[in-house]
Amino acid sequence: MIDRPPIKDHYMSMAHLVSERATCVRRKVGAVIVKDNRVVSTGYNGVPKGMKHCTEDKCIRTAMNIPSGERHELCWGIHAELNAVVFANRYDLEGADIYITTFPCSFCTKVIVNSGIKNIFYSGDYNDSLSLSLLQKSNVNIKKI
Repeated sequence: MIDRPPIKDHYMSMAHLVSERATCVRRKVGAVIVKDNRVVSTGYNGVPKGMKHCTEDKCIRTAMNIPSGERHELCWGIHAELNAVVFANRYDLEGADIYITTFPCSFCTKVIVNSGIKNIFYSGDYNDSLSLSLLQKSNVNIKKI
């Protein structure tokens, strides 16, 4: 009989393997989404696609001496769990437009960028300079209507 690890241990091992791709200099996190005993998506923590990784650029939170678990809104990175969820649905959204009543916050901007959405149309202003910078660096088109 072949000695196989329990399935949950197998998936957790995969999550640890995925975490090796993380580009966060503070903590490497991996995630694996499983449905009906099949891996449907993986994700690791790092900056939105097309941006310089924290391993290449200086970590904002480290530079500001911010403790772990605090002031997430200052971080350019997106969590592994969010990336896994976004990538599971990404191909349905690649190149899509999103219409929003208010300019997106930096947290939602990270999800929008990684979902593959290419055009944001919004009507109300929301002052979030980090969000604007993320969108510009990610080549997402922004238009107020």
